[in-house]
Amino acid sequence: MVKSVGCEYVLCGHSERRTLFSDSDVNINSKVKKVLEFGMRPILCIGETQEEYDLGITKEVCAMQVSKDLSGVSKKDMENVVIAYEPVWAIGTGLVCDADSANEVHKFIRTVLAKMYDDEVAQAMRIQYGGSVTPDSVDGLMAKSDVDGCLVGGASLFADKFARIVNFQSE
Repeated sequence: MVKSVGCEYVLCGHSERRTLFSDSDVNINSKVKKVLEFGMRPILCIGETQEEYDLGITKEVCAMQVSKDLSGVSKKDMENVVIAYEPVWAIGTGLVCDADSANEVHKFIRTVLAKMYDDEVAQAMRIQYGGSVTPDSVDGLMAKSDVDGCLVGGASLFADKFARIVNFQSE
């Protein structure tokens, strides 16, 4: 139904679905595969909670989510997948993941993809950042080598903020 109205991208694994609806990695993997089967592009959302961040297991959590959520997805299908790193603790909380930290996680995600597939897939993957992107944070994020875009949430509800994000200034 969504494809018939022109939808091309579908969020899979968004933090609210994971936490509020107990969306498991098995279910997310199934959704990713269905989205691909129907000719659309999944945006796989991954990221750690505040507790996981405090425990220092961000990379382990992201690696587990990527490997489980993309299990059985072919190298060819990976051309149509986008990953969004969304640290759950930074979504709507006023807390901010600094650009350097976000870039390090993005680089790490590429190493996971290289092990699962190969370096070509890892380097071609579009990895977006999505943890409370604001007009104040977008320039620094987009200046980073491994941040390929932003998945904008609440700021997209305000035309002036969203316009500033879309028209980010390269540093």
